[in-house]
Order: sequence, then structure tokens, then C-alpha cells
Amino acid sequence: MRVFPRFKFLSRAVHEEQEGEHDGERNKYPLTEGSLCTSLTLTVWKKSLVISCKGFTVIDSYGNLAYRVDNYIGHPNEVILMDASGNSVLTLHRSRKLGLVDRWFVYEGERGKQSTRSKWCKSKSRPVCCVRKRVNILDGKPKVQAYVYRVASDSDKRHAAFTVEGSYAHRTCKVFDECKKAVAEIKRKEANSKDVSFGIEIFQLVVHPGFDPSFAMALVLLLDQMFS
Repeated sequence: MRVFPRFKFLSRAVHEEQEGEHDGERNKYPLTEGSLCTSLTLTVWKKSLVISCKGFTVIDSYGNLAYRVDNYIGHPNEVILMDASGNSVLTLHRSRKLGLVDRWFVYEGERGKQSTRSKWCKSKSRPVCCVRKRVNILDGKPKVQAYVYRVASDSDKRHAAFTVEGSYAHRTCKVFDECKKAVAEIKRKEANSKDVSFGIEIFQLVVHPGFDPSFAMALVLLLDQMFS
């Protein structure tokens, strides 16, 4: 069963060279159409390519630009993840219920443009999922930072499809699926020299086989909004 039936794309910016090699394989996780054979490591730099903006620059293992984020304000209500060409991949929209719970909805592409087009585009403007910050300190899950929920039905909202555990502030997080298997990980970037330290502004995003790197990067952006 697909977890997010509408979320089917795989970023060409990162895996263009792998297209067509695994067309006959079925993905382990339902976020992608294809399946990656090996883990993917991205270098994430918390800095925009635009001087007047705050955001992120993401580099793949070959040194190529994979994703970029340019925000004109520090804590916007909407964040757009773009590919290397500046095309909108995912739109993240904040929705606070009664001002207490920090919730974000994830949409494919650019949400504002899609909503004014055809009926097909309107259906695509529905959120892929909802990501909610953990706020209940008495729930017995101190390691959990956020939950990823389906939005298809009320029953889906009660069971998290993915959980994020660890500490984003220290850049040590893991994303687990419903079977408690790690599908992505945020790690501190280690320098080759002991005299060099990257701090927390430059870190690594490791995406395990079958998990969509675009969605993994979207989770990084949401964690940054929630905990920075």
C-alpha cells in the first residue's frame, strides 16, 4: 500500500544519471517511482545563493548543485524547495491550529501557481502530507522531534507514517518509517583535518535506498523552521 499515493516523483537534479537503470524495480518505500540501489549523501549548507536571502544550498556527491532554498525572511509561512534550475519541487506551508501546534503541509511543485490552473492541477494542489512538531512532553517519547502524517483520511492522521528522532540543533537526526527502519539521517559533516570544523551550518543528509531525496530535504527545511 502506498503511504502517499500522490507523491511519485524522483528528483532529476540529483539522480539524472540513474534514470532508466532501474525501471523494472519496485521501490521499497512508496515516496518514489523508482528505487535507489545505494545510499545517497548530500552536503547541506545553510546559506542561500542569493546575497539578500536566507536559505539553503545543497550539493551532491559529485559537487553539483542539487537543491536550493531562498527565503527573504527568517521564519516565513511558506518555503519552496527548488532544484538546481530554480524549478519548484515542493512547497511547504505553515498552518497553526489555535496558535499552539506548529504544523506544515507539503505540496508538490509551487502551490500558488497550481491552484489557479486546470482541474488536474487543482487535485495536485492537495497536500502530500502533514508534518507536525512534537509538543506533548508527557507522551513518553523524548527523542521524537516531529511526526509525518498522511492526510487522506481521519484515521491516517492518528498514525504517523514517519517519525523524526534525535536533535536537529546538534545535527543528529534520523527519520524512521512505520517499521522503525531508518530511511534518512542528518549528520555532522566531518573534516579531513582535525584543525577544521564545519560547525552546524554545513552538515550531511544521508538518504537510504528507496526514500525520496526531495522529501528528505523538505524534512530538513521543516526541522530548521521548527527548531531554529
